[in-house]
Order: sequence, then C-alpha cells, then structure tokens
Amino acid sequence: MNRGYDAWIADVLDVIPGRLLLLGLFLITLAGSVLWYSFPAWIPRRWPSFHLPALPRLARRPRRGDKPQSDQEPPSVRAKAPSFPPDANLLAAEGRYDEAIRQRLRDTVMDLTRAGVVSPEPGTTVAELADVTAVNQPGAGPAMDAAAALFSEVWYGRRVAGPSHDEHMRRLTDEVRASLGFRSGGAQ
Repeated sequence: MNRGYDAWIADVLDVIPGRLLLLGLFLITLAGSVLWYSFPAWIPRRWPSFHLPALPRLARRPRRGDKPQSDQEPPSVRAKAPSFPPDANLLAAEGRYDEAIRQRLRDTVMDLTRAGVVSPEPGTTVAELADVTAVNQPGAGPAMDAAAALFSEVWYGRRVAGPSHDEHMRRLTDEVRASLGFRSGGAQ
C-alpha cells in the first residue's frame, strides 16, 4: 500500500512542481481558516423563499352564541380607534402599581418636555433625564432624581410595587409639576 501512495505522490510531483503544490495547499488552508474564523458572516442572513399566492379566506360560519353580524362593528373601524395612554390613577386602582409608577413618570417627562426643560431622544435613560432636569430646572431636580430612582428600582430592579410606592411617586411627580408651575394632574 505504501508503494501505491508513494507512486501517486511521485506522479503528482512530476506534473506539479513541489513549491507550487505547497503554495496551493497553503492557500487552501488559509482560505479555509478565514472562512472558519468568519463563519457566521458568510452565511446568508435570510435564505430566499418562494411564496405561493394567498388564497382567499372563506367566511366563518356563525356559531351558537355569536352576535349577529350587523351588531358588530367592522374590524376596520376597530383598528382606526385612537389609543390613549393609560391613566396612572386607573392603573393604581386596578392594583397595577408598577405600571402606574411608569405612567406617572411618563406623564411627568411629557410635562418637562412641554415646558422645554428636557428634550428626550430615543435611548435617553431616566437618569439622564433627571440630570438634565436638575441642570435646567434646579427646583425640580431633587424630586426628579428621587422619582427616577424609584422608577428604576421598581421597573428595572423588579421590586414589587405597592400602594405606598405609587403614593410616593405621585407626591414626587406632583412636586416636579409644581416647580414647573403645573397643577397636579396636568398642565394649567
């Protein structure tokens, strides 16, 4: 078996010079190494897909207990209904204190934006908003810092919020609004 292998190598080296063969093997190894190193980059992110045309949907037969079709509003009307942000007091009344705290902070940031104290950009953190508030409206700074800390503790620290937390956030946000000249619960 060794003689056959040796003969095959001798035949290859008769056709291709040894240095050229080594260079070729080196380049193949180098290309394989680069592909192995950059493995995810050379795979397509999304494979091509071929979709069949959509078939028309058949109307669903009414079931027992369904309302008559004329009493229901069409889906297009439901989709166009405006969505308003939830009221923090309603969220607190439902026992959703963490969401109420978040909504109170959102409302306060909206008031700060309307007053020209902050101009939040996408990705701005609540701590950055509190710092900007402290610089631009020093009277609201301590309350906004405390509100930001409470929000972060509840929302990001996953602390279970209760009525006392919501009441504390309400006092803090009212204090921020009062320093802006707003009444508690909105703009003048």
